[in-house]
Amino acid sequence: QVQFVESGGGLVQPGGSLGLSCVASGFTFNRYAMSWYRQVPEKERELVATITTIGESRDFPNSVKGRFSISRDNGRNLVWLQMNNLKPEDTAVYYCGAPALMGANWRQGLGDYWGQGTQVTVQS
Repeated sequence: QVQFVESGGGLVQPGGSLGLSCVASGFTFNRYAMSWYRQVPEKERELVATITTIGESRDFPNSVKGRFSISRDNGRNLVWLQMNNLKPEDTAVYYCGAPALMGANWRQGLGDYWGQGTQVTVQS
């Protein structure tokens, strides 16, 4: 079945960097755009980056533009999120997913395929 497994989160000081990884399975990876999302308690899930099947990145909100980048390896079903110059407001649980598979209610975190996510905490 469709599965996403995120890793790479942790505790980092403001201004630091982290790279998140996601392994996907259960679908034809190279046929789907992939995205990273994040969520903090009591707030809706936020889209932070998308990469198309051919590697074009888009959908960066202003809050992360210029600091986050997304990449993928279609041969290994991997997608990464590189986060630089991290800020305390980047603290969240980060998830990956294929937008076409995550359902209409992804902002509420609903859907059948969400993984566990990986916690990113930015603090001094």
